[in-house]
Amino acid sequence: MKLPQDTLTIDPIAMNVVNRVAAGSRLDGDLQFDGGLLVQGEISGQIRVNGRLIIWKGGTVRGAVRVQGDFYLFGQLGGQDASAQDTVLECHGMAYVAQTGMSTGTLMAKRLQLYEGADLRGPFKTLKLGGSLPVLHDVQSQQPLRAPGSRP
Repeated sequence: MKLPQDTLTIDPIAMNVVNRVAAGSRLDGDLQFDGGLLVQGEISGQIRVNGRLIIWKGGTVRGAVRVQGDFYLFGQLGGQDASAQDTVLECHGMAYVAQTGMSTGTLMAKRLQLYEGADLRGPFKTLKLGGSLPVLHDVQSQQPLRAPGSRP
């Protein structure tokens, strides 16, 4: 039996997703998007999204990513065989990882929602509400994230 919390609904118009990287397209560099971004192709580099970020099934995002809104992962965050430090995503909202979503990068968000079948291969961290968020260049120079109480 499917429950309401088991379903993700994406409405690009209502979500103000005004930017798109189409399937078969590749972007690389220092990129900034005002409004939401839908990634169906490949994007990499220093990426800032002032809105929601949706990585669609078949889409891939790599690099240092800061999302000012919510993050939806149906595709891939990070490279197939890359290290977790190669891709770091900082989400100032809720991060949703769907059944088809796979993350090999480091995922940090205020809140995290995993759906059955979600594939998190890299580290993840929920950021404390009300606390100061780390800055991407600080995050990249830190040691790998460890679970509280774990030993190096």
